[in-house]
Amino acid sequence: MPLFMDIHKNVEGLTAEAAAEAHVKDLEVQGKYGVKYLHYWLNEAEGTVFCLCEAPNKEAAEAVHREAHGGVADEIIEVKEGH
Repeated sequence: MPLFMDIHKNVEGLTAEAAAEAHVKDLEVQGKYGVKYLHYWLNEAEGTVFCLCEAPNKEAAEAVHREAHGGVADEIIEVKEGH
């Protein structure tokens, strides 16, 4: 299944706790769309979050975020793991 990295920029009031809560919500919804969120990274000072997932397409990854917490990514790109 393809891998996607999404980028959320300028998230107001971003905290590690808020990102963790949003991630849990994603995990609760992801099966409905055939998506598997794998990991996320954040930079609280810049208000930036990166999420890595397996998904059939970008639209499915976006749908999970929209339903789970409304935090739609600014950009979603397909990536491949390097070695």
